[in-house]
Amino acid sequence: MENNTFNYTYSAKEQNEIEKIRKKYMPMEQDKLAYVRKLDRGVTNKATTWALIVGIIGTLIMGSGMSLCMVASKTFMVLGIVIGLIGIAVLSVAYPIYTRILKKERERIAPEILRLTDEISNM
Repeated sequence: MENNTFNYTYSAKEQNEIEKIRKKYMPMEQDKLAYVRKLDRGVTNKATTWALIVGIIGTLIMGSGMSLCMVASKTFMVLGIVIGLIGIAVLSVAYPIYTRILKKERERIAPEILRLTDEISNM
């Protein structure tokens, strides 16, 4: 007597994990949407990074000026105010740097993103 049985186990969690691993090794042509997302994120990340660097430097300069203002000497207070104003000036440049880098990077990446999105929408 033969025992013909069929066993089937399905796990959505395992299938999702397998699909994620599989996508890492797929050629770019098969996963163009992920590449478009990566390009878009890269533009925003570059602008954000530079704005954060400038903002942090400005904050540190301004904080140094504030520290000098807390010293009891008048000379240090005047110097602290000047340094604090320089820090505020550097800090106020952070957002214009962000918008400028974002605009330039979008202009640089636009042809590639438009080409890829046209290919994706025509599939």
